[in-house]
Amino acid sequence: MARLDVAMPQMGESIAEGTLSRWLKKVGDEVRRDEPIFEISTDKVDAEIPSPAAGVIAEILVGEGTTVAVQTVVARIETEKGASIVPVAAAPAPASAAPPSAPAAATVPAAAGAPVRAAASASVSASVSAPPAASQRPVPHSFVERVRTRSSPLVRRMAAEHGVEIAALTGSGIAGRVTKRDLETFLDSGGAAASSIPLSAAVLPSAGAAAMPAAVRLVDAHVEAPAAAPWPGDVVEPMTRIRRLTSEHMALAIRVATHVTTVHEVDLTRVARVRAKMRAEFEATTGQKLSFLPFIIHAVVATLKRHPIMNAVVNGSDIIYRKRYNIGIAVALDPTGLIVPVIKNAEDLSLSGLGKASSDLALRARTKRLNPAEVQDATFTISNYGVFGSIFGTPIIPVGTTSILGLGAIEKRPKVVTGPDGEDTIAIRTCAYFSFSFDHKVVDGADADRFMADLRKTLETIPDQGF
Repeated sequence: MARLDVAMPQMGESIAEGTLSRWLKKVGDEVRRDEPIFEISTDKVDAEIPSPAAGVIAEILVGEGTTVAVQTVVARIETEKGASIVPVAAAPAPASAAPPSAPAAATVPAAAGAPVRAAASASVSASVSAPPAASQRPVPHSFVERVRTRSSPLVRRMAAEHGVEIAALTGSGIAGRVTKRDLETFLDSGGAAASSIPLSAAVLPSAGAAAMPAAVRLVDAHVEAPAAAPWPGDVVEPMTRIRRLTSEHMALAIRVATHVTTVHEVDLTRVARVRAKMRAEFEATTGQKLSFLPFIIHAVVATLKRHPIMNAVVNGSDIIYRKRYNIGIAVALDPTGLIVPVIKNAEDLSLSGLGKASSDLALRARTKRLNPAEVQDATFTISNYGVFGSIFGTPIIPVGTTSILGLGAIEKRPKVVTGPDGEDTIAIRTCAYFSFSFDHKVVDGADADRFMADLRKTLETIPDQGF
């Protein structure tokens, strides 16, 4: 009889731990090789983890909602049938573990309780209240230091925003890694008062900050809305993990970029005709439907090459112009939230390749089969909210980029068209509103409109044989 350990996988170079969010199998269940047995959540992605071998689940060592280090054994599989089954062992949650999941829905009693935040702020961890002694500091560039200082992207952004040096804290995570909860506790305790810099002072020269009105200078990006107390009869539902992560990322994105949105109407009649010609062959070859999206992605990449600032990222007072065109496509995960898989090196793909890549990523996003690398390193993002009937919107620019394109509903509209003889007529055209949100810190309105005019022209003059 042989038993095989099932470990928490490392879902990315900078990820040191993961949360076991849900067991798909229980003790005594038979599993096939590569059959999903549990789900994990990290700062990057939710994923189903397959069984490394066929057999029977013999032990479950880590409960749902528990956060553990990578390579921690979470279960054991008996690889020979008929072997004895070990009862489920309740694994104690480590210090960095996420709190157990609350019930899916709870009805609030008639007497509403006191706000929860007061209790949370009362339990300040001493481990993050002061820097570690010099003798206890990890060796520079050691594994311990890299795990702590790299932490998760969200923690690093929060720390940078509040002027906190992660390396100066001792966290409760693996190898002293500072977790989001550690950083929030540190900030709530007032520990960042000496080191944190209000957002207004961090992004403006000192003379400019001094000249600003006091009411503006005192605004801190960490200000939170007053806690809301449930009323009798209300239903309280905890956010899912992906909902919490989406909330945090969107709040951060709206703070770090100076959002402006411009809207252009694009005539997609020629694209519709070309698509109709290519559709049957494409679907017979690939088994997938040919949508408007591959045409738009192809045109976007071509236009980005002519307007490099739209494919750039701000790094302090520097602008990094990306030479790869990694296009993120926002995908709604009903009912759990939003994820943005990325088509890497889209400039190297044909129209057919873009169609296959976008369909494949969207399908695997909805079935939780993406890996962390497939949701990282976007240089430009497209949000196709028009599939839900929206005419246009004002999407939020993802952190690490300078712009995002929103696609409104594609529909037929009556338009005034000027004929060859100069006479105006009313014709039925296939049109959509494209909204373009850009970071005004580095992109001027005129540049954004030039980009959109160029993109519109590219789509409206597509050759008959396609791109």
